[in-house]
Amino acid sequence: MTPLRDRLEKYQVALYFFAVLLGAGTAMLVKGTASWEAVINPALGVMLFVTFLQIPLAELGQAFRKTRFLAALLVTNFLAVPALVALLLPFAPADGMIRLGILMVLLCPCIDWVVTFAQMGRADAALLLAATPVLLTVQMVLLPVWLRLFLGEGMSQLVQAGPFLHAFLWLIIIPLFLAWIVQLWARRTSTGQRVATGLGLLPVPVTAIVLFIVIASMTPHLGPARAVVLQVAPVYAAFALLAPGLGWGISRLFGLEAPAGRALAFSGATRNSLVVLPLALAVPGGAPLLAAVIVTQTLVELAAELVFIQVIPRLGASRS
Repeated sequence: MTPLRDRLEKYQVALYFFAVLLGAGTAMLVKGTASWEAVINPALGVMLFVTFLQIPLAELGQAFRKTRFLAALLVTNFLAVPALVALLLPFAPADGMIRLGILMVLLCPCIDWVVTFAQMGRADAALLLAATPVLLTVQMVLLPVWLRLFLGEGMSQLVQAGPFLHAFLWLIIIPLFLAWIVQLWARRTSTGQRVATGLGLLPVPVTAIVLFIVIASMTPHLGPARAVVLQVAPVYAAFALLAPGLGWGISRLFGLEAPAGRALAFSGATRNSLVVLPLALAVPGGAPLLAAVIVTQTLVELAAELVFIQVIPRLGASRS
């Protein structure tokens, strides 16, 4: 099975581009793809399960003890990224609801598919996985603080913990537990080893399926607010261009090894859009504007991730 897995990984970017184009085309030709949004979280859960299988979960405890990485991760996501957002926000439309959407998505670091993309981009994905509880907790606490600072008291009261906790349970805890069970089974029996090997073929196809579902279900949200999409997309593109370098630069300041530095670059650039979207949809008077603002970031980020998994592995490659 190794040649097939190698072939899938070799052509993964082409497969992902095809999945994105197919998703967009499906959304244009088929009515009702917006309802596929309900499938996103289950699909993400499967994607993360097969991703976690590729990570030696027995080493997670050791990864969590790497406090220098954790400190650099917190500085990147909760000091440097908010500073970058503050610099970009004046280039966004002045409408308060639009800025609320931009802030909600850019100030929340990703806790789900960043692990998958980091794994593909030769970063230390185990470090990011071990840090997800910390990232989740800190963003839940600080998001109202940042919203109050940027937009005033009223906007900060719109943040609820429910979507964050729901995502953490179904996208991190349950897939992680299942992956640990399979890894334990693989170490003890030959049948388990064969199952684990077979599942090892799935990360690329499953990621392509997730991209297809996300694009097909999110694209219809953009129609009612097409003008807003054109206004906020450049802000997200600038963020995607600058944030990886910000994370990598901070990793140099903290003296991290190259794989940990790449993980920091991925974390700084990858946002929690799929978790934030339900939160945004619950804001009174937010639809469809808030949905379009956040979905636009998702689409820009997906395009950027396809570049990241090609470019970020080169960071520190000679040093490694």
